[in-house]
Amino acid sequence: MLSRAFKVLFMWLPLALLPAKTVANSENVWAVWKQEGVHAIMRHATAPGFGDPAHFTLGRCDTQRNLNDTGRQEARALGETIRKQGIALSAVYSSQWCRCLDTAKELRLGKVQELPALNSFFRDRSHSENQTAALKKHIAALGPTEKILYVTHQVNTTALTGVYPASGQIILFKLGQNGEIQVVGTINSD
Repeated sequence: MLSRAFKVLFMWLPLALLPAKTVANSENVWAVWKQEGVHAIMRHATAPGFGDPAHFTLGRCDTQRNLNDTGRQEARALGETIRKQGIALSAVYSSQWCRCLDTAKELRLGKVQELPALNSFFRDRSHSENQTAALKKHIAALGPTEKILYVTHQVNTTALTGVYPASGQIILFKLGQNGEIQVVGTINSD
């Protein structure tokens, strides 16, 4: 019985963490993304498993948890939808983990640039504060007409936005006047 309660909690947790005034998967969400100053952060597409193997090595995909065929298809389909909606990105930045780099490449939305501030801190949460601060600094330095997509991990997305994203979910956000991140919409990969 307790197990079922936890399943229900975790099923609704992502919705509970979303701010009340966001737009999700509607025609309006694309208009929101096109607004000046609105950027996106995406959790990598489906990569079966949890965390990374004990022998994880950065730069060696054979030691990491990777996208499966479903994840690759999700990323390609999402990229096609983004292009059809006319979202013109200035840049695509990714974590250096293979599942994020592969998601970003499969989207086919432009050259993918590695950004260490997007690397997972799942194993060592002591990096959360510094990496999130570095990412906020990166966002604050963007020009007013830039439109960026960041591809990263659940822990990074949650630390930045307060949203617990599903695999392949995009969180739209802008930087508020007080320097805080304001979530303005979500796009699911399905």
